[in-house]
Amino acid sequence: MRRPGVWWRRKSTPAKVETYTRWSFHFFGVVEIVAIGLPGLQHVGFRWGFLLFVALCGHAVVGAVTASRALDWTRGGREQPVRTLVVFGVVSWVLGAGALGVAEYGPEGEDALGASITVYVGVLSFGAGIIALGVRDRRRVAAIVAGFAAGSWVGALALGLNGPAALGTATAVLVGGGFLAVTSIFSVWLLDAVFELDAARETRTRLAVAEERLRFGRDLHDVMGRNLAVIALKSELAVQLARRERPEAVDQMIEVQRIAQESQREVREVVRGYREADLGAELAGAQGVLGAAGVDCTVTGSATGLPAAVQSALGWVVREATTNVLRHGDARRCLVSLERTGGRVVLTVENDGAERSGQDPSGGSGRGPGGTGLAGLRERLAAVAGTLEAGPAGGGLFRVVAEVPLPPAAMDGPPAPSAPSSSSAPSASPTSSTSSAPSSSVDEKNEESEEVAP
Repeated sequence: MRRPGVWWRRKSTPAKVETYTRWSFHFFGVVEIVAIGLPGLQHVGFRWGFLLFVALCGHAVVGAVTASRALDWTRGGREQPVRTLVVFGVVSWVLGAGALGVAEYGPEGEDALGASITVYVGVLSFGAGIIALGVRDRRRVAAIVAGFAAGSWVGALALGLNGPAALGTATAVLVGGGFLAVTSIFSVWLLDAVFELDAARETRTRLAVAEERLRFGRDLHDVMGRNLAVIALKSELAVQLARRERPEAVDQMIEVQRIAQESQREVREVVRGYREADLGAELAGAQGVLGAAGVDCTVTGSATGLPAAVQSALGWVVREATTNVLRHGDARRCLVSLERTGGRVVLTVENDGAERSGQDPSGGSGRGPGGTGLAGLRERLAAVAGTLEAGPAGGGLFRVVAEVPLPPAAMDGPPAPSAPSSSSAPSASPTSSTSSAPSSSVDEKNEESEEVAP
């Protein structure tokens, strides 16, 4: 059995905004019944009050259906509900006319007349406001509100109200209907903006992945391009020498073998640099990514002086934990701390709003290095004798703790500062160094090849 709130936490931010907007318009019907229908039972008598109350309930239900279909249309889920809007407008005017009939033929007295006019104004105001939800053109929205106000003025005059009273009724419909119409327009605009921002964030993520693929492809091209060209030339030369039965063909093939082995070593260096994670860069990147997602992220500690192997393993922990915060929770705050205690370095990532029932602490969340999720991180930490613990920490918190023992040389190094960093500059990426080094080695190797070529 799901806990209360799990259904809400499973939704994305745009889906939450859409659900909130939809139920806000449904709540308008409740407001209409409570604020207009219930007082009528006291002032117009039980018989007429019960009829008005039942009619208002029907009007609220039709209004909720109209608002739901109009929101579906604004999200592109269906065609514009023109018939539903027309039906709701007709129902609003019929109910308004019924309220005028109660004022004309119902109980006499100022209270009964006031209650009937209140129902009359409220029904027309809610009608104009909800109909505006299904219209895009702002001029048409203004025309609808003005039309409802003018019609209410005519109805008030037909009821026998004097000029100022009829004008006051029309003004009330104009103000009430205008307010609800503006509310509808703003709600649709806000909903569209949230979905557009979410789509823009997804596009930015895809572009970042594509850029990284291009960079990796460029590094491989720089390493392998000239080497393969030299291998092809020397192989062709060796073929020609072998056909002439010249002993130099063996020397050329030995050179081809040497260049191929060097290329294999350099490709491994590029791939290793591509897969290794720099802890300083990952800490700064996590703070930037979480901040862009609206999560208040605080980073304490520094990776200065830590061995490269330890930085790489902990960097993957930061990367995977950041992914889990974004993917599996509805976090508002996240704390990332890095500290050295008793010959060990401890990395802690703690966030609120974690979805405890959907997030698998054992590593079933998402795809990570060397495996899936946190299970892959345990494999990486095991290579440096580290441990990983992940799970709920109570109070709606989720905590990931990674501990790695430090070698004696690193234990004597400078301690990591513990001051919070609001924005830390990322350290040089190992990928960039490995991508530039192979390029220079390729040039040197090509020069050697040109010298030995006959």
